[in-house]
Amino acid sequence: MKQNLVLIGNGMAGMRTIEELLKLDDEKYSITVFGEEPYGNYNRIMLSPVLANEKTIDEIMLNDEQWYADHGITFYKGLKVVDVHRNRKQVVAEDGTTVPYDKLLIATGSTSFMLPLPGADKYGVIGFRDIHDVDMMIETAENYKKAVVIGGGLLGLEAANGLMKQGMEVTVVHLMDSLMERQLDKPAAKMLQASLEEKGMKFLMGYATEEILGGERVTGLKFKNGEQIDADFVVMAVGIVPNIDLAKQIGLHCERGIVVSDTLQTFDPNIYAVGECVQHRGIAYGLVAPLFEQAKVAANHLAELGIARYEGTVTSTMLKVTGIDLFSAGDFHGDEDTDELLFHDVANGVYKKIVLRDDIIVGTVLYGDTIDGTWYFQMMKDGTNISDFRNTVLFGQAHLGDAGHGDETRVAAMADNAEICGCNGVCKGEIVTAITEQKLFTLDDVRAHTKASASCGSCTGLVESLLAHTLGGDYSQAPSKKPLCGCTDLTHDEVRAGIRKLGLKNHDDVRQSLDWKTADGCAVCRQATNYYLLCENPDYNDPQSRFINERAHGNIQKDGSYSVVPRMFGGMCTPQDLRAIADVAEKFKVPEMKVTGGQRIDMFGVKKEDLPAMWKDLSAAGFVSGHAYGKAMRTCKTCVGDTWCRMGTQDSTGLGIKLEELTWGSWMPHKYKLAVSGCPRNCAEATIKDFGVVCVDSGYEIHVGGNGGIKVRVTDFLVKVETEEQVLEYCGAFSQFYREDAHYLERTAPWIERVGLEKIKAAVVDDEENRKALYERFLVSQKPAQIDPWKERAEGVDAHMFTPIKIKA
Repeated sequence: MKQNLVLIGNGMAGMRTIEELLKLDDEKYSITVFGEEPYGNYNRIMLSPVLANEKTIDEIMLNDEQWYADHGITFYKGLKVVDVHRNRKQVVAEDGTTVPYDKLLIATGSTSFMLPLPGADKYGVIGFRDIHDVDMMIETAENYKKAVVIGGGLLGLEAANGLMKQGMEVTVVHLMDSLMERQLDKPAAKMLQASLEEKGMKFLMGYATEEILGGERVTGLKFKNGEQIDADFVVMAVGIVPNIDLAKQIGLHCERGIVVSDTLQTFDPNIYAVGECVQHRGIAYGLVAPLFEQAKVAANHLAELGIARYEGTVTSTMLKVTGIDLFSAGDFHGDEDTDELLFHDVANGVYKKIVLRDDIIVGTVLYGDTIDGTWYFQMMKDGTNISDFRNTVLFGQAHLGDAGHGDETRVAAMADNAEICGCNGVCKGEIVTAITEQKLFTLDDVRAHTKASASCGSCTGLVESLLAHTLGGDYSQAPSKKPLCGCTDLTHDEVRAGIRKLGLKNHDDVRQSLDWKTADGCAVCRQATNYYLLCENPDYNDPQSRFINERAHGNIQKDGSYSVVPRMFGGMCTPQDLRAIADVAEKFKVPEMKVTGGQRIDMFGVKKEDLPAMWKDLSAAGFVSGHAYGKAMRTCKTCVGDTWCRMGTQDSTGLGIKLEELTWGSWMPHKYKLAVSGCPRNCAEATIKDFGVVCVDSGYEIHVGGNGGIKVRVTDFLVKVETEEQVLEYCGAFSQFYREDAHYLERTAPWIERVGLEKIKAAVVDDEENRKALYERFLVSQKPAQIDPWKERAEGVDAHMFTPIKIKA
């Protein structure tokens, strides 16, 4: 009979322990996992790329909800554990759920340390620790411009970089006189600061915050030197605190963290603990590598093998701060008994420092060129005497005798026990064995089998070099295509081609005809194939394979409520329209309303069970969904044009309404925004939209592929036309070509950069016959909405995604 194992905390350390345990014995326990966040297990290290729009939440998931089901694990997401009855061996959650355990694993992690400053409780002051924090940063950046980050460590700089990419003006306030003082010496820190200042980041070094100013919401900071700074948003990134409240409550011995032995047991032999919440031999670790070492040991003892011990970790830090490579390890400051080897190439932005004691490396700092960081770190751990090659050690392994040159040579010279991936504790020998025995050819293959390079990504260069060295001539011929997901070996393009060629009509057809590896697919391929099937067959409809925001016509908020955005074509409205929205808002007790940047009204705090009735009333008043959160046409921003503006050259508002009528309700690979500016002054910001029109005296300039929301990209000029009818034709043709050619979840900006503007011009501008065919296909895909948009709007009819579907309360 299986024992019961309960895990409190669904983070990286706890779930890594479960993964290691399943490798050792997958039949020993019935496993239950409690997680406070409403998600599966995700890579917290990658929150910064999510904030910078370089990754999506789906891309940083380590174990999605299907993984728990596949492994027979009971998963309570979004549910906090509030008590543990140790005498009865029961875990109690906040909703009353009670689960018995034979063994309990606590992995409650840490929380952001919030400085106890006056005003720290104001709205707009947050930490940077989880997906909720990232969501709030992105939401704030849409409405405010000035951000202040308190803390010049790694976390603070990553938060600052992400907020800058969101379009905010960011100032970093740091108490010390140099950045990342725990990881960098002052020369390297100054180089880092100079590089970040070139990117637009501002710094106040040596400043101590005295008070956070403002009323209900933050408006600024006051410093102890009397100076003040304006701020719409404040992120505290000054450190983390082990989350031990529950452990203390239930009587476990805690000091700074939950005190554990070398077997990761607490003072209760039936309770283990791992991660940032624990204290081992007086140390609480905050880096991932030690936590994963703890996970292996804890799993070994939960499996009752009893042969592993955790004796602490010598840590190194390989970082990539806003695209800048850094590495540090050990005592890089040194003392009077140490020697320093220095290399400083100002022109190329490279700095290397090795600290020696009796010709043995005790610390190192690398900036700009970090390829040899793991080599130095391994020698430091091994206590290697470098006297024989002291004169060339700064230049790396490539300069060892006849070793040759290049990254391949350097990685080849590493010992098999040299650590390549510090985040996941993966050594060179493990990777080489996996490549040769599992016949791996790509970086994604290595990541999937070993997890090397799957976390922070800073070791990617080393892993690629190891691939090239191990595979030799085979590497250049290795497959470079990236499959849609793990359920298939086919790429996005191959799946689309298969659907088109074979005339596939539904998900089952796709999975059977295209040799899917899984019976039901996954969240990634179900949504992608759903879109591709719709592109080939406008009558196809499978609402369950869409995001909840698209199914519910409302965006779920952090408190579980929804926001509702009815469409207002071109931002135009009448007193009757506004009265109808006000009536609906009063009827359903909407707590907050806001005029959006897309010229619409957003109603917040709507209960899920009220959505169908609310949309029924809005539809009766002539409103349709604004699709504010769908992978669809979102908005068409306009200025007033020549109707009112003395600078206007054309009726930009009227044209914007026609474009919105043409494209509303369109399924797209990603969100899709339009704009029409009435003159070259470009008040509607048409040159940072997916499809933008700039009106001039002699006609209309059409621009495509812009992105102004997060990673700014100015549009490419597509063509100049003379009439509104031509604008509409080009819009429909371009939109359809994008729909048929781009990958699911690929915005127009990266799509154009991937396929090239010339391909788009050839299809949409140069080939008139093809343009008209694309336009006709776009119109067909809009049926029945485009037969008479105003009539359909009044009747509240929706094709595929327009009208609300039935929602379970």
